[in-house]
Parts: sequence; C-alpha cells; structure tokens
Amino acid sequence: MADSSFDIVSKVDHQEAENALNQARKEIEQRYDFKGTGASIAWSGEQILIIAGTEERAKAVLDVFQSKLIKRGISLKSLESGEAFASGKEFRIVSTLKDGISSENAKKINKLIRDEGPKGVKSQIQGGELRVQSKSRDDLQSVIALLKGADLDLDLQFINYR
Repeated sequence: MADSSFDIVSKVDHQEAENALNQARKEIEQRYDFKGTGASIAWSGEQILIIAGTEERAKAVLDVFQSKLIKRGISLKSLESGEAFASGKEFRIVSTLKDGISSENAKKINKLIRDEGPKGVKSQIQGGELRVQSKSRDDLQSVIALLKGADLDLDLQFINYR
C-alpha cells in the first residue's frame, strides 16, 4: 500500500488581506475619534505602513487592522508588526505579512515531528513547505493534532491530504 501524505504550509490569502486593509482604511476615515489626527494605513510595497499623529493613535489603527484580519479569517500569527517609531511629527508602524515557512521554523517543525510524533512518520523540507508521509493515516492525523497543539509562532495549514 502506498504511503499517505500531506503538506504543511503557511500561506496568507493576499486578496483577503487587501480587503481587510481596505475595510480598516474606510473605518479609520469614518470614525469620529480618528478625525483630524492624520491617521492612515496603506500598502508600501510588500509592507503595511501605519501613520498617525501620536503613538497611541498608531497602535489604535493597528488594532483596527488586526480586528479586520481576524474577521477575514487571517491569523494574527501571520502579521509581524514593528514598534511605533517617530518620523518627524508623526508616528509610524511598519508591518509585514509572513508567507511561507522559514528554514529555521521548518527545522523546528521537522524536529518536533521526529521527537514527539509517532514512529514511522517521515517529514522532509521542500522549499517553503514540509511534506509529511506515513503508511498510517491515523499517524498523520496525530501529527496534525500535535502541530495544532504546539506553541509555534506561525499559522500552519495542512493541504494535499492523500
């Protein structure tokens, strides 16, 4: 019997992220407490740039954006935000969306599967994803449960379950 397998990936739906950003921008433009504060949120290349008059306002804009991401089904583990920093008379926060599994995180996941997963489960790193194989589908299910329960700082999806 052939081995069963699945892939572990960490991907962000960029269309949903775009929608979340647009919703946050509209809310910031319309909310009374943001009127006249110069608060804004926009894409700056691959990064998200938040600008506001005070550090508290910048953090409030980030909070609005995070709530929109959650409503759109994007995990906050995929959002990496820097600290608010002053740039002239305004405060800025630069955020990025993490896409793919870094090689060091892939090695951590691989080690976790090897150390705590069922015997007979093989995992290998393939670029920005991991392929997990086993003869038993129950072992694969237990690996998925193990990874969902692990305290990893990235959002994992399990695809191509065969």
